[in-house]
Amino acid sequence: MKKFAIIAVAVVFAFVMAGNVFADEEALKKECVAKCEAAAKLVKEKGLDAAKAEISKKDGPFVSANTYVYLQKMDGTMEAHPMNAALIGKNMAAVKDVNGKEFFKEFINIAKGAGSGWVDYMWPKPGEEKPSQKNSYVLKVDDNCFVGAGYYK
Repeated sequence: MKKFAIIAVAVVFAFVMAGNVFADEEALKKECVAKCEAAAKLVKEKGLDAAKAEISKKDGPFVSANTYVYLQKMDGTMEAHPMNAALIGKNMAAVKDVNGKEFFKEFINIAKGAGSGWVDYMWPKPGEEKPSQKNSYVLKVDDNCFVGAGYYK
């Protein structure tokens, strides 16, 4: 009987923890979508140059503990990136993750197609070299550019 009680408690604990992880991931997804919508609005209202400057600020409104927004042209050129300024001006379209996935091309295809969507891929966390699993939301701003924001799993 004692063994059954221990197993029952473990099962309940596992379900509770799974529910918390799911809730946390849903909150992260909502944060990514909200930040992308705000960044797209900024581009439309203030123009590309003003938006690039604001999005590129490490301590700006488009960076939080869990996510950050980046801005790209439809050809794959990185226009703004608050966590890695070395990427700005580089065409990322042909970049692959460690599994060979051309995720930047997927970003472009989503932006040009459906206009918004999610992509899973491997990318290093800020300050790290080893890639981690990441899920990014992409949102078309106009025919020239899109924004994205992701979170690490």
